[in-house]
Order: sequence, then structure tokens, then C-alpha cells
Amino acid sequence: MEAGTQLVSASIWVHIYAMYALIVIIGINYYTVQKEENFFFLAKRLKKLTPYFHSINFIIAYTGAVLAGFTHDLNPTVVLMIPASLFLMITEIKRYKKMRVIQLADVALQEEFKIFAKKIYTMQITAIVFVYIVSKLF
Repeated sequence: MEAGTQLVSASIWVHIYAMYALIVIIGINYYTVQKEENFFFLAKRLKKLTPYFHSINFIIAYTGAVLAGFTHDLNPTVVLMIPASLFLMITEIKRYKKMRVIQLADVALQEEFKIFAKKIYTMQITAIVFVYIVSKLF
């Protein structure tokens, strides 16, 4: 097997498994926001998972770029995946910035953050599912 075929084959598998890992992290974050009553533990857990989220999102973007570049395939689905990856990154940064400034005494802000975080995670999953559906259609 030539080196190019091996690169594409490995990139496809890494891309797919990284997508699954990202969905699992978003699911864990959503579950944590849904079930954790203590904001200190909620913020601590979300803070631990944020670097993993961004690393996996980078892996997805990088392997997608390798696949698109090597196969010379720049179809509308690939073009849609770029803003989707940026959307995931930007929404996670916004969620983290909003969580970071909330004090333990601000109970109203904590409840507002939980609603905000649930919306963010729902939008992220929706974006991933939308891109998946579009990739299967085209």
C-alpha cells in the first residue's frame, strides 16, 4: 500500500473516532450541567474537560484538512465543515468565558449559566448532526 493511501485511511479513522469522542465530551458536559447542583464542582469539571474539547476539535479540523487537501476534494460539505468547526470552538470559548466570571455567591448567575450552557451544548450537537446529515446527502 502506498504512503498516500495509508495517510488517507488513517486520517479517515482518526477523524471519525475524534467525532465520536467530541460527541461524548459534549454529552458529558450536558449531563454535568443538568445534574450537578453545586456550581463549584460543575465549574471544576467543565474546566477540566475544556482542553480535551478543544484538542479533539483541532484533531477533527486537522484530519479533515489533510483529507480534503490530499484528495483535492473541496465540495460544499467540506466547506460547511470549516464553519461548523469554528462554531464549536467559538461557542465553547463563549461558554467558558461566561462560566469563569461567576462567583460562588451569585446564585442567579449560576442558574442563568446552566440554561446558557444547555443551549450551547444543544446547538453544538445540532451542528454536528446537521453536518453529518449534509455529508451523507452530498
